[in-house]
Amino acid sequence: MRRFVLPTGMAGTLPLFLETIGTTEEASKMVRPEGYPFYHWLQTVAGEGLFSVNGRAFALPANTGVLLQPGVPHSYESVGGGWDTAYLTFGGPAVPDILLPLGMLEPNPIRWEPGDDSPLARFIEDMMDRLEASDDLFGFNASADVYRFLMTLRQYGQFDNRSAIIRSSEKLRPLLDWMESNYADPDVDLERMRKVLEMPPSTLNVLFRHTFGFSPYAYLIQLRLRKSKELLIGLPDETIKTIAERVGFRDASHFVATFRRKTGLPPEQFRKLYE
Repeated sequence: MRRFVLPTGMAGTLPLFLETIGTTEEASKMVRPEGYPFYHWLQTVAGEGLFSVNGRAFALPANTGVLLQPGVPHSYESVGGGWDTAYLTFGGPAVPDILLPLGMLEPNPIRWEPGDDSPLARFIEDMMDRLEASDDLFGFNASADVYRFLMTLRQYGQFDNRSAIIRSSEKLRPLLDWMESNYADPDVDLERMRKVLEMPPSTLNVLFRHTFGFSPYAYLIQLRLRKSKELLIGLPDETIKTIAERVGFRDASHFVATFRRKTGLPPEQFRKLYE
């Protein structure tokens, strides 16, 4: 059993701060009718637990965890003997804005692939090792670790039986590589993208939206704009019209309008930032 309680004071003023972190063997049923005052992550290391929240109960076997918002009533207990868990609690004004786009505000079980090579297998133990080895008086390193944990959880976790983002991105990898080589072609459209992966347009759209949060064509536009920024900076004497053509826009006016809408600046003004 290991446990760290971070010092109060400046840590509590950070936009994201760690309150406690630890591992333990759950020996008795835990009932919290008023919830916990901070965000609470609980995961199973070995054995199995039963977690109850919002009128429903679900199992927490190994390689599974759940994230609760502050003040949510819940209870949990061991199932069939020993139940080893790891946990961390955290807070801060930035947490809701972090969790909302990640789709992690609902207390649903989150699973990940078993094995020591999983990035989530030892994340909490490694966090505690770093805390033990350093004097993080103000909680800056712990705050960064909590943020990395949430990003890793979103990347490798499986939510409501949906594939993890990393798996979706692997399915899309041939198309992403193809787009990297063909973004300059103004004739690239959804039909040509679909043929690369040999899947229906509806399936391709769903896969892209799950992985990136927007459509394949929106991804292409983002890619073209990123390439245009590289050219605007790297080729300061090149005309806007030429750069527009080199990244797949049919005319300069469409390029300028799209660039300004997405970045807030016209291309020429963006270029001046790097002169």
